[in-house]
Amino acid sequence: MTWSLGYLPPRQPELLDALFLAAGRSLHLANAFEEKCRWMVRCINLVEMHESDVEIVMDDDGMITNLPVDKMLAATLNHLTGKISTSGEIMDSLRRATRARNFIAHEGASVGHISVVRERHILAHVRRLRSAVLDLAEGDNIVSQWGFHFEEPRQFLPQDLIESYPQMIDGWVFGHFGDLLEEEAVDPAATKL
Repeated sequence: MTWSLGYLPPRQPELLDALFLAAGRSLHLANAFEEKCRWMVRCINLVEMHESDVEIVMDDDGMITNLPVDKMLAATLNHLTGKISTSGEIMDSLRRATRARNFIAHEGASVGHISVVRERHILAHVRRLRSAVLDLAEGDNIVSQWGFHFEEPRQFLPQDLIESYPQMIDGWVFGHFGDLLEEEAVDPAATKL
């Protein structure tokens, strides 16, 4: 292992740029998903504090500072699903979204040293990233619907947005790859450098 950037130029500069753009956009979505989950928990906590039998003698700032400390994403989602009735299918989607968020955050742009990584390895990694982003989009779609109900309780859910959300996310994150990702998946054993 040497420096992350060295004297040797990237072997696949355009493809790496495309990967790093997709990884950055994926990370934005992962961070937004996590923040949205935390926001929902804070809102639920505020409502519970307000509706509790305990007489609260504090102003709004005091209530906010006395809210429980933020948790990690898995704990936050467990708290959310404990307060909102969910099916096993939704729970599975949220677990996949949590794993996807972790993959994106920790491995989303990790393809090895850029001066030696080959096209097939980059494309195999982008396909894994794409799968994670689609899992994240599914979970984000669920949590976004909950948030919409919370903010707009008298409005109907925007069904057209809900139905097109995964495709919108996929196009925004991976659209610049064109047909490169539509080719037959590469055997992971063949991607070793």
